[in-house]
Amino acid sequence: MAFAALKGWTATQKHVVAASYLGWTLDAFDFFLMVFVIKDVAQDFGVAREDVAWAITLTLALRVVGAFVFGRLADRFGRRPVLMADVALYSVLGFATAFAPNLVVFLIIRALFGIAMGGEWGIGASLTMESVKPEARGFVSGLLQSGYPTGYLIASVVYGLFYSAIGWRGLFMIGLVPALLIFYVRRSVPESPGWSRQSAQTGTVLAVLKRDWKLALYAMALMTAFNFFSHGTQDIYPTFLQVQHKFGPHTVGAIAVVYNIGAVLGGLIFGSLSQGFGRRRTIVLAALLSLPAVWLWAYAETAVMLAAGAFLMQLFVQGAWGVVPAHLNELSPPDARGTFPGTVYQLGNFIAASNAVLQTRIAASQHGNYSIALASVAIAAALAIVLLALMGREARQISMAA
Repeated sequence: MAFAALKGWTATQKHVVAASYLGWTLDAFDFFLMVFVIKDVAQDFGVAREDVAWAITLTLALRVVGAFVFGRLADRFGRRPVLMADVALYSVLGFATAFAPNLVVFLIIRALFGIAMGGEWGIGASLTMESVKPEARGFVSGLLQSGYPTGYLIASVVYGLFYSAIGWRGLFMIGLVPALLIFYVRRSVPESPGWSRQSAQTGTVLAVLKRDWKLALYAMALMTAFNFFSHGTQDIYPTFLQVQHKFGPHTVGAIAVVYNIGAVLGGLIFGSLSQGFGRRRTIVLAALLSLPAVWLWAYAETAVMLAAGAFLMQLFVQGAWGVVPAHLNELSPPDARGTFPGTVYQLGNFIAASNAVLQTRIAASQHGNYSIALASVAIAAALAIVLLALMGREARQISMAA
C-alpha cells in the first residue's frame, strides 16, 4: 500500500510533503526538549517539578489560539506565506527560552511558543492533504504525523549527546535552527491547489461552526481523547525514568530513541493501512493493541524491558495518530480547511493540557509512583478513542480540490 502511494508524485508534491513534515518535526523537537529538562529547570530556578510542569500545560493550552489565528490567516491569505511566518515565530521563541531569568518569564515564553506551535499543524496538514493525490492520503497522513515523534527522536538524541556539555539552556539555543526551513518553503513550495482568493472571501469561522456544530463537538471530543493518549504516554515518561528508576541522561535518551523509532514506524504503518482498511477501523485497532502493552511500558523494572514496552506503546499510540491528519481534513468543511482541523485538534489539546500536572500530582499522591499515573491515563484514553471512533463517520474518497 505504501509503495503504491509513492508512485506518480510530481516534484511539487514531494516538496510540499517534505516541507510540512519538516515543519512539524522541528516544531515537535523544540516542544519535546522541555520534557527532558523539567528536573533541571526546577533545580535552576529553585522551584518544584510540578511548578515547571506548568510550562507543558501552558504550551498545550495556548496551541488552540495559534491554530485559530494562523488557521484563519491561512484561509484568508493562503497556506504558504502563513506557514513561513509561523515557522519563524516558533523558532525565535524556542531560542528565547534559553535566556529566561526566572520561572515566570520561562512560563510566559513557553506559553507564547504554544501559540506558534499550534499554528503549524493545521496549516501543514491542509497544505499537504490538498496537494497530494487522494490514494496517497493514508500514507502521507502517517508520514506527516510521524514528524511529531521524529521531533521527539531528534530531541532525545540531542539531549543524550549534548546535555552534559551545554546544559538545558544550550539545548534551547538549538531551537533557532528550524528557521532555516523558511528558505526551503520560499524557494520550493507553491500555494495549495485547494486554496484560492475567491474561496478565501466566503464565509466566516463562526458561520462554519454554527452550520457544522455537531461535527465540531464530535471532533473536539475525539481529539481530547487522542491528546490524552499521546501526552499521557510521552510527556512525563522521561521524568518517570529519571526519578523513579534513577536513570541518567544517556540511558533516558537511549530509551527515548527506541520508543520514538516505534512511534515513527507506527505512524507510517497504520496511516498506510487506513487507506484500504478504513480510517475508523484502523484507529480502533491501534488503540486496542496499546492496552496489552501498558504493563510492560509502565511496570517493567529493567531498562531493556522498559524500552521494549515503550517501543510497543508508541508504535500503537502514534499508529492511531497516523490516521488523524487525513481523517480530520477529509471530515473538515472545505471553506474552513485551514482553520477547522487545527482548531478542533488544539481545542482537544487545550482540554488535555492539564495532563502533565495531573500525572505529576497523581504520582506525588502515590509517594512518587509514576507507574500508576501513566497506566491509568493511557488505558482511559485508549478506551475513549475506541468508543468515539466507532461513533463517528469517515470521508476517505472526498475531493479536496478548490
